[in-house]
Amino acid sequence: MQGAALSVGLLTFTPSVLAWGNVGHQTVAYIASDFVSAKTKSWAQKILGDTSDNYLANVATWADTYKYTSAGSFSEPFHFIDAMDSPPKTCNVDYSRDCGDDNCVVSAIVNYTSLIQESSQSASSKNDSLMFLVHFLGDIHQPLHDENLDVGGNDIDVKFGSSSTNLHHVWDTSSIEQYTGGYAMSDSRDFATQLTTQIKSGNFSSQASSWLTGMSLSSAQTSAMTWASDANKYVCSTVMPDGISSVENKDLSTTYYNGMMPTVKLQLAKAGYRLAAWLNLLATGSTGISSKYEEAR
Repeated sequence: MQGAALSVGLLTFTPSVLAWGNVGHQTVAYIASDFVSAKTKSWAQKILGDTSDNYLANVATWADTYKYTSAGSFSEPFHFIDAMDSPPKTCNVDYSRDCGDDNCVVSAIVNYTSLIQESSQSASSKNDSLMFLVHFLGDIHQPLHDENLDVGGNDIDVKFGSSSTNLHHVWDTSSIEQYTGGYAMSDSRDFATQLTTQIKSGNFSSQASSWLTGMSLSSAQTSAMTWASDANKYVCSTVMPDGISSVENKDLSTTYYNGMMPTVKLQLAKAGYRLAAWLNLLATGSTGISSKYEEAR
């Protein structure tokens, strides 16, 4: 796997189907910024050359744009892992079976976790590695980025209100933007604030520490596979529990939407919390967050 060395400022936006969409990725980044330590914040801001409070959110969607450039085309397979399972009967992810010769989101997380720790890497390389990690830890928590069936749901045509779209896009973008009521950076910040509150003192507070179980930089593949497997199980339980026919060509903006949003919120919360812990490990050697919120409950 190769690294990237292109400045964010040189990129132009290319329309695409984005994992979690802009709002989702920015929400994950803002949640992470709510939980990183002060030392980690300074470390990341220095690498990214951004001292604003939006330092993670500002780069959260970079990898989705970069993959459509000639320099970044190599990274396109890094956004997903194609689980060759059989939903809704069976859902599972196997690294040897599913990662593929061109690598996948799991191997990408392993690679860029390693690169950012190497003192021999240039500042530009470390910048790109951090931007990739911010994005890929979001991608891996979207259930259809851990699924091969019908190109992760991209080939399953559905309706969402008056729009014709596909199942993948509903999970990436349509549902989140319907919930937030918009797609501005401020909408992402507001959504992240809601989820951060749920992690600290709400519905997620009793389970958040378990999201970090077994997390280790020295076993990055195992950690990333845990996250992929965790997300993939929702393909069977929530995305299409009654098979493709139950969603194909159906309007998913009401009953289905109401059923999926608790999982969307949960997965975004996990992604942001785990991203914070991963960055804390890289910057300080400790996840730095679980015990603090255990004591606060």
